[in-house]
Amino acid sequence: MTLRSRLRNLYEGTSEAGDRFRYALLGFDILTVAYLIATSFLPRGLHTVAIDVSIGLVFLVDVLARLWISRRPLKDLFSLWGVADVLAVVSLLLPFWGEGLAFLRVLRLYRVFHSEQTIHQLREDISGFRRNEMTFRAAANLLIFIFAMTALVYQTQNSTNPLITNYSDALYFTVTTLTTTGFGDITLVGTSGRLLAVAIMIVGISLFLRLVQVALRPPKADFPCPTCGLTRHDHDAVHCKACGTVLNIPDEGRD
Repeated sequence: MTLRSRLRNLYEGTSEAGDRFRYALLGFDILTVAYLIATSFLPRGLHTVAIDVSIGLVFLVDVLARLWISRRPLKDLFSLWGVADVLAVVSLLLPFWGEGLAFLRVLRLYRVFHSEQTIHQLREDISGFRRNEMTFRAAANLLIFIFAMTALVYQTQNSTNPLITNYSDALYFTVTTLTTTGFGDITLVGTSGRLLAVAIMIVGISLFLRLVQVALRPPKADFPCPTCGLTRHDHDAVHCKACGTVLNIPDEGRD
């Protein structure tokens, strides 16, 4: 087996080695986000720069490996997630702007979590994931979105805004803004800060509330009605609520 074939098996295969590798990759990305949060409370020094560069090297190897095994490398490279990965790698290896584009590290979690292989793996390994998949995915999207916005606020404000000195300050501002609570005790400074606050408020009214609704909504079953094609039904539905056709939704049983 060639090296490329082995890498494809790790990234895309269904073997136990591939499962372990993808879980390790997801775990590493989660640890980098935890590290990002933790270091916001500590002074930066040569040790943090060294760790950033080390993380950047791991990300670089990951990006190069995925491009090498890709059937369409140029399309993947210039996709939204490909550009985000490249920018994250560059900012970590050349930390000329504090912690670099830190929020892009959080966006990596979205790509890894929503990959076809990871979703299939979670369905197989976690009891009840298939039944509650939409709820799990919406909750994960909500957390990733909040942490991405928080990282963006922290990165753009911590050096100029005395009210945002660590990640908890940025998280507090982000949540109060997304939920339109707006206590006003922490505000973003500068023209770019005000524009960022406006963007967060607009997103809070639309995407944030939508993600919360999906996460709290009772789970539905994905099963296309043979008559009208409606795909979302209650798990215990006997008839299609759109056309009344008798359904035969597969039931994995109660957990």
